[in-house]
Amino acid sequence: MAKRLIPLFNRVLVEKIVPPSKTNAGILLPEKSTKLNSGKVVAVGPGLHSKDGKVIPVAVKEGDTVLLPEYGGTEVKLENKEYHLFRDDDILGTLHD
Repeated sequence: MAKRLIPLFNRVLVEKIVPPSKTNAGILLPEKSTKLNSGKVVAVGPGLHSKDGKVIPVAVKEGDTVLLPEYGGTEVKLENKEYHLFRDDDILGTLHD
């Protein structure tokens, strides 16, 4: 049975991107040069409700590549894959090519 997690409120489900530890030529890269806290947005909650009852939408959408803080988020494991739940406010920005 496939599981699908839909975040509540302003939460964002992110799958962290693991950078390659070796180049195409076979050169091993040091751990510090491969560390980039980025991830792909898998699911997004509907947003927060303001005091007057209006929904404030989340700033990112599914498929976005985002820059994440070094620490934080809640680790979630679904079907042998590791995801992280972040609040919309915790995401530092979006990355574009």
